[in-house]
Amino acid sequence: MPARLSPRQILDRLVAFPTVSRDSNLPLIDWVEDYLDSHDVTAQRVWNADRTKASLYAQIGPAVAGGVILSGHTDVVPVDRQPWSSDPWTVTERDGRLYGRGTCDMKGFVALALAAVPLALAADIKRPLQLALSHDEEVGCTGAPAMIAEMARRLPRAAAVIVGEPSRFSVVTGHKGGTGFKVHVKGHEVHSSLIHTGVSAIMAAAPLIDFANRVNAANAARPPAALAQLFDPPWTTLHVGMVEGGTAHNITAADCRFSIEFRVVPGEDIEDRVAEFAGQVARAVGTMQAIRPETGITLERFFSVPPLRPEAKGAAEALVRRLTGDNGIHVVSYGTEAGQFQAEGYSAVVCGPGDIAQAHQPDEYLELSQFNTGWSFMQRLVAVLT
Repeated sequence: MPARLSPRQILDRLVAFPTVSRDSNLPLIDWVEDYLDSHDVTAQRVWNADRTKASLYAQIGPAVAGGVILSGHTDVVPVDRQPWSSDPWTVTERDGRLYGRGTCDMKGFVALALAAVPLALAADIKRPLQLALSHDEEVGCTGAPAMIAEMARRLPRAAAVIVGEPSRFSVVTGHKGGTGFKVHVKGHEVHSSLIHTGVSAIMAAAPLIDFANRVNAANAARPPAALAQLFDPPWTTLHVGMVEGGTAHNITAADCRFSIEFRVVPGEDIEDRVAEFAGQVARAVGTMQAIRPETGITLERFFSVPPLRPEAKGAAEALVRRLTGDNGIHVVSYGTEAGQFQAEGYSAVVCGPGDIAQAHQPDEYLELSQFNTGWSFMQRLVAVLT
């Protein structure tokens, strides 16, 4: 018989893998695969294009429809330049909290899901427990779609998906959708005293950046739709998070690069917002090329996440309310892989240990009480499947 690892022992192992999105997650995937194999559970990998990363899925129990998917991501955000009080890659317990990168977002949930595997095997469950561990969630949920599509093709259809992002075990039934673009504005350099003969990429970019301010102000002033009222804020938001460009104060900038993201409330079409921005870009290009035809703007879409829409009589919502006792109405403004599962035809909710306020922070932590609540949650889930 393989030795059972406690949820805490598994969490210690997972946090020790520095799976920052810019790096490979394969050492963690190797460990999870070996762990599942030790319990005679076969896992399947879904590779990224250059095979430097992989998602992983597995099924425990009979090959019948009606099971439950436990979904989590394996990547974490960087710790660079953050003032940590302890080693971010070692779980440190202090004052009832488990400190470490990813303890909250979201290796705590993944550890609990993995600890439930031998529990489910011993219980001889009648409906399957399926695991879905993705890569590159933190850079736009880009790793999950291929895994979800393969699970839908190869496994019996699950009745419910639980995406274990930190919600303090509130049952989250809706979240905003999102998309983002990397924008490259190509200008033409001249001495700044002759600005009328050149094109400053920075100055051409400025109205596009300010477009985010104008849209946010207009959306905030408009009465929100009924579904949007549940969100904080109750409108679609645009945000520019990074800008770089220019050579010197007296040279028109040859290049400017910035990223822009859209967080769209359910009920609005993301593509309508994208088209609106593309129209602004086209007008800017026309103005630039009237001066220098070789200038221009390119857009690279680097992520797109569908919203999670509240479901009428959703199976996932009903199950997780039964497991948690939570009957409140909860939505969040960040995106998750739950919207991607729902887009593939699954019933999905977000529910997991910890508080999203701790995600991505220095000294990220998961309260020990939340971790223990998570283990009770898994035990009840296994009982439901038996």
